[in-house]
Amino acid sequence: MSLREFLRPVRIVLVDTALPENIGAAARAMKTMGLSDLALVRPKLFPDQRANALAAGADDVLEQARIADSLADAIGDCVHAVGCTARLRDISLPMFEPAAAAQELVAQTRRGPVALVFGAERTGLTNEDLSRCDAAVHIPTEADFSSLNLAQAVQVLAYCVRGAAMAAQSLPAVPAEQRDDPPATIEQLERMFGHFEEALTDIDFFKGRPYGHLMQRLRRMLHRADLDSREVMILRGILAEAQRMARLAQGAVNK
Repeated sequence: MSLREFLRPVRIVLVDTALPENIGAAARAMKTMGLSDLALVRPKLFPDQRANALAAGADDVLEQARIADSLADAIGDCVHAVGCTARLRDISLPMFEPAAAAQELVAQTRRGPVALVFGAERTGLTNEDLSRCDAAVHIPTEADFSSLNLAQAVQVLAYCVRGAAMAAQSLPAVPAEQRDDPPATIEQLERMFGHFEEALTDIDFFKGRPYGHLMQRLRRMLHRADLDSREVMILRGILAEAQRMARLAQGAVNK
């Protein structure tokens, strides 16, 4: 497999980018490393000539960039997503350094499209956006001067992705795992997580208690299960039946 084929499924996603210059510089960083799939979630100013000026020849990456209203839309067709965070947060996600995150991303391209997600310049990714990812990556920097420009962070991780792809290219080809059904996409998983929350509420599983932490743990457990699309349908069928039984029981009580 060519290096281009290893890199083609890797998508760079920029969320709530304020400065068009950063979008252009990120596109340039991508193109130098052979990446071309750029998605922009709610960019403040785009298209904009300042983005093209900083792209310095990577105008094709900007022209092909997809615009999305939400992170869910930008990564819905992906099978794996890694969120870049400047802070070592207390989140229930596997946390990787750049080289390991890149290696995992490239490995996951055997299953389908993957995404590397970056947040806004000032605030980074929200916890809600991170919860949509399978893992997080942190670029280790000096503790007393830890701020990286957005495009610099894209450049560091794009370089690591290219290195991981080159390493994978040099290994003997291994046949992809044969599965009866395709892996579940992030969109399918998100719909399932929403269904879980709805069904668990219907059967009063939470008993009126806060359930954010429990739902995070459930997300992690099901992400680790590496579900395919049919398995997601089976779980949602079970949830629907639980909801039906709960409604019947409630109806009997109300009679």
